[in-house]
Amino acid sequence: MTSRHSTTIRRLERTQRGFTLVELMITVAIALFLLGGLVTILQNVRSAYNNQQSLAQLQDQQRFAMTVLTDVIQAGGYFPDPTTWTPTSSLPAAGAYAQGQAFTGTHAAGVPDSIGVRYRTAGGDGVILCTGATNNGAVNTNQLYTNQFAVVPQAGNVPGQLTCSLNGAAAVALVNGVQNLLVYYGVKRDFTTNDYNVDTYLTADQLSAVDWSNLSSVRLIVDFTNPMAAQPGQPALIRFERVVEVMARAGPHT
Repeated sequence: MTSRHSTTIRRLERTQRGFTLVELMITVAIALFLLGGLVTILQNVRSAYNNQQSLAQLQDQQRFAMTVLTDVIQAGGYFPDPTTWTPTSSLPAAGAYAQGQAFTGTHAAGVPDSIGVRYRTAGGDGVILCTGATNNGAVNTNQLYTNQFAVVPQAGNVPGQLTCSLNGAAAVALVNGVQNLLVYYGVKRDFTTNDYNVDTYLTADQLSAVDWSNLSSVRLIVDFTNPMAAQPGQPALIRFERVVEVMARAGPHT
């Protein structure tokens, strides 16, 4: 074998040799690093999407709960025909309600508040009930409705719920994720001026019989479960508040 032929073979061997073990390990390490970064980005995107979905669901639940509570409370004491009905005749005494009393409620330490609202509607007048329905009876048919809102706190895997009982029927769940309801009633106790202005807010257990007749607004505080409570720095509950004016007591009074 000539010297030139041997040199050519050695050159071919050098050009055809594969990667060394060190080169392969470096390549795998780089690939794993890039793959880990891709997985991290994917997890962050997925987490952000899940957070957005949870917050959107919370906003929908909050909006629906506040809308139903507001619509029903605003109608408290309503009656459709002032020539036939009066505040006292349209709302007879029944249970916790005195004659003419449109609202009632409960308040006790450590448990959510409840609130009851009464009004009389005519068929087809569009007044919303706590179930979301309306009086679909004949046009001249007057119907007394009693709406009772309460909160059932979370128990095990069952989420907290805002519930409604219409005319004493079994309570139905309106919104999930509600953990607490706190209700303050806006009343007038200073009668030096003859108007419907609120001068104090009280809980149900602080109201007298006269106060229930002078109720002009309701302050609602609703606590929802925070869907991101497991994340660092996040509170367990998210609080929403609203003051609702009672239409029957709106405007000046002379």
